Amino acid sequence: MTKLGLYLAQKSVNKAEVARKTGLTKARMNELTLNERSHLRAEELYRIALAIDVNPCELLTTLYGDLVSKK
Repeated sequence: MTKLGLYLAQKSVNKAEVARKTGLTKARMNELTLNERSHLRAEELYRIALAIDVNPCELLTTLYGDLVSKK
């Protein structure tokens, strides 16, 4: 499961409902939540955050806050 999948599971979010609200397909939601090799696009993150009533910056920080820049 991906970080997004874990986040949505912790919040008890229905992926089918998020797919409907965002315009993403159920297949794409499954890919984003189950496949570690999938890449979440900024537009998708923004739409998902709005659909689950979360600040997009909070979701971004939760999912990617552990990244550091390469020197």
